Amino acid sequence: MDTYRALLGAFLFFIALDLADPVHAKSLIVTATAYNSIAAQTDSTPHIGACNKSIISSGIRVIAVSPDLVSQGLGCGTKVKIHGLGEFVVLDKMGDKWKRRIDIHMGKKVGKALAWGQRKVRISW
Repeated sequence: MDTYRALLGAFLFFIALDLADPVHAKSLIVTATAYNSIAAQTDSTPHIGACNKSIISSGIRVIAVSPDLVSQGLGCGTKVKIHGLGEFVVLDKMGDKWKRRIDIHMGKKVGKALAWGQRKVRISW
């Protein structure tokens, strides 16, 4: 009987975890890199993302996503939680060659983007 109660308790705990954050119903581990608002890394309009909006708005932290993530529901304007970093908004899209990848916008701070490098992170949306 104690084993049954322990299993039931564990089951209910995981259900509660799943329901605790209904805004972020999906989760995935992706490769995260960083980019800057400079023409050498983007195009002739480095402050405008693929969603046709400014990516340097104050207070909004921005990411670009690979096309395969767009097809999984990470379209323009989607709020994304990067575990350990906080909330971001999808306002840009990466090139077709990238898969399961996000690019974190770091303004014009090239050194900061280089220091970030490439990491695996968990995202939720």
